[in-house]
Amino acid sequence: MEPHAPSAAQGTITVARALELPALRRGLPEVMAGPDRLDRPVRWVHAGEAPNIAALLKGGELLLTTGLGLGARAAEQRAFVRGLAERDIAALVVELGARFATLPAAVVDTARSCGLPLVQLHREVPFVAVTEEIHTELVNEHYALLQRAEEVHRRCTEVLLGGGGVPEVLRLFADFAGNPVFLETPDGRLLYAAGPVGASGAADPLQVWDGLRAAGLPGSLVTDVPGHGPGPGAVRARLAVLPVNAPLAPVHRIAADRAAGLLAVVLLQARQEEELAARGRGDFLTDLAEGRLDAADAPAQARVLGFRPGPGPLLPVVMRMATELVPPDAWAPLACAVHKELAGVGVPVLLGVRLPEGRVPLLVGLREEGERAAVADRVAAALRAGAERTAARPPVVVVGAPATWATAGAGLRHAAQAATAAQGLPDRPWHDVRRLDVDVLLWRLRAHGELADFVERVIGPLLAHDRTSRPALLPTLETYLAHAGRKAETARELHLNRQTLYDRLARIGRLLGTDLEDPQTVLALSLALRARRHVG
Repeated sequence: MEPHAPSAAQGTITVARALELPALRRGLPEVMAGPDRLDRPVRWVHAGEAPNIAALLKGGELLLTTGLGLGARAAEQRAFVRGLAERDIAALVVELGARFATLPAAVVDTARSCGLPLVQLHREVPFVAVTEEIHTELVNEHYALLQRAEEVHRRCTEVLLGGGGVPEVLRLFADFAGNPVFLETPDGRLLYAAGPVGASGAADPLQVWDGLRAAGLPGSLVTDVPGHGPGPGAVRARLAVLPVNAPLAPVHRIAADRAAGLLAVVLLQARQEEELAARGRGDFLTDLAEGRLDAADAPAQARVLGFRPGPGPLLPVVMRMATELVPPDAWAPLACAVHKELAGVGVPVLLGVRLPEGRVPLLVGLREEGERAAVADRVAAALRAGAERTAARPPVVVVGAPATWATAGAGLRHAAQAATAAQGLPDRPWHDVRRLDVDVLLWRLRAHGELADFVERVIGPLLAHDRTSRPALLPTLETYLAHAGRKAETARELHLNRQTLYDRLARIGRLLGTDLEDPQTVLALSLALRARRHVG
């Protein structure tokens, strides 16, 4: 959907447009005052000759008159025009002939000083024809406005029916409005922010929120998202649009009201406010990790999201779930459970959620680098406890190296890759990213056929043996390498006597045609065993 650049006249017609319509054009209109204000919207058309007609108007009208009510004296004429200007009518149109051959100077001068568009008609026109034509145009404009709002509502509904959620609806609405869109709690806490896609030079939504939301930006649009409660005015959230890229129009108000109704249903059904906030934080952390966010801007945006670490280092952490075992409707309770568990770890934590990748990125504030292991233990325990509360399988938790804001993005990216590469490793409370570098390297090579060829070349005969014969020899080789070739420790762990172990190692050497005492052979075997997880 293309963003719209609204004008002040959307949903109405302007004075200039009214003068272009056939009925008024036949009167040979001449603009006598306010030529720079012909873009004023026309709300309605009124015809009248009463001297006190200003008292009958509400503002925004195009007033048609022959001038009978203007009065004969200059003072009366000036008072008549000032009264119309104070009512903020759209324009005054006077038909010459019945009362005036030309407009009095007092009328023209007063209109110019008041900034009121003044038009004289040199030919007689039926006022009823002018009224019908402009009113028809107004109705058509209003219908077009409703059609645009209905199109947004339809697109939002399609997004939800297609499996999307609140973030997708907000992004679509931000594209339509051409401005950043925010969903906030009734007490003003930011839940999610979305900006128009591809808007060149547009500020980051979080920066807009931090700088302008509390400032009461003129022309802003705020719509209540209804919720359940004791009274009819219960509010679950608020949808806000800030006009930082383009002014907002009436169509955006109509579309926002309809979008708010859809958001109310989704929020009520899924109770996903915490998931929504976690997804917003996940977007921030992902932008930081992928270099789309300037590190100098990151601390201020993190504060908007509620993360206020001290001067100590930052600790990147990534929890990866088994996505095929986490249905979409389980992310909201998972985010809520993990958030509650993390509240007790005693350090600042910024928790995010990335649904497409099935991972949960975090930044943790440390007081000093020396507490990394202790804090990692508490954070990992909280993450695993949250997953357990929602009956999810134990996740993989990877803890990165201490970082600054300048290096935190790279740390998160490395931890995310390591969390994927660690899938299938023996379960541990948490993995140190620095011990997974080889696994990350092999994981990056997984798409290349050479990795599968390497595994087949180095341990293929052993894999073929274990598929058809017993006992399986692969566990013996894995344990032997894990104990760095120490046969006594290997035999104890496998519950074998030494002679049986020696026989098995000899069979492995013959199958592979290698010397298990050779350091280069041991390195190749260790790499092949690690790579086997990544090639199936």
